[in-house]
Amino acid sequence: MIYTVTLNPSIDYIVEVEDIQLGGLNRMKRDMKFPGGKGINVSRILHQLGADNTAIGFLGGFTGRFIEDRLKEEDMTTDFVGIQQDTRINIKLKHGDETEINGQGPEISDEEAKQLLDKLSVLLTPEDIVVLSGSAPPSLGTDFYSRCIGICRAKGAQFVMDTTGQALLNALPSKPLLIKPNHHELAELFDVVIESREHLIMYGQKLMEQGAQHVLISMAGEGALLLTGDKVYHASVPKGKVRNSVGAGDSMVGGFVGSLALTGDLLEAFSTGVACGSATAFADDLASREQIQRLLPQVSIQEL
Repeated sequence: MIYTVTLNPSIDYIVEVEDIQLGGLNRMKRDMKFPGGKGINVSRILHQLGADNTAIGFLGGFTGRFIEDRLKEEDMTTDFVGIQQDTRINIKLKHGDETEINGQGPEISDEEAKQLLDKLSVLLTPEDIVVLSGSAPPSLGTDFYSRCIGICRAKGAQFVMDTTGQALLNALPSKPLLIKPNHHELAELFDVVIESREHLIMYGQKLMEQGAQHVLISMAGEGALLLTGDKVYHASVPKGKVRNSVGAGDSMVGGFVGSLALTGDLLEAFSTGVACGSATAFADDLASREQIQRLLPQVSIQEL
């Protein structure tokens, strides 16, 4: 079983307008509401691939009920901890460029936090993979992911770390199955300017030296890199019109982890991950199975 953990889910409220008049009245051209949060996005892609998974995390209030209901409509398996405060809403404002206004998230009580940790302790087995994705609400403190990782290690489960900054660096000694920085996040991790593919590979290898089993680096239109063992692979991305920047990276993680769990083949997992990320970028919502399958033949992988 694959478990995705989303500590700070959201309703992603997509608003399209022709133009913005600050201080004036603006009318929407179109709006859409989707269940959001990085781990939830991963679960939705896993579900499209037919990979058994359960989405867990914290949900509360009318916003949390919306997310739970939408996931049930998609026949997904969930096991969230209910909280007192409302799950946040993130606004994605599209008017040519995309502007994001993200909520801070609810206060999580000590008892609510303990319920999620206890749930992981009960559920996990050595056959499981846990995907830890996104930021943690400030009320959980700076060590909550470390506590989750400690449970994974105690239960013998593999874990994927899809976050940034110090939380990612702290996870590396525990040997995550996969990490997925994009090229900007990789530069920020090491406080450097990355000017070439060779630099990306060099800093990706540093992450492997610190403990990561596999490093997946997304480079937008330039494709993606996979570092595994002493090998480096590059994948091209399919051509298409980018409609949506929300969830493309999460879709890549979902595609990689789901395919790896189903096939055990790293290169097939890499190809599927790239196809999933591209399919989401070309859609209004996350990619469907049909969209993913249509793009898969367009992904080519080369060993560098």
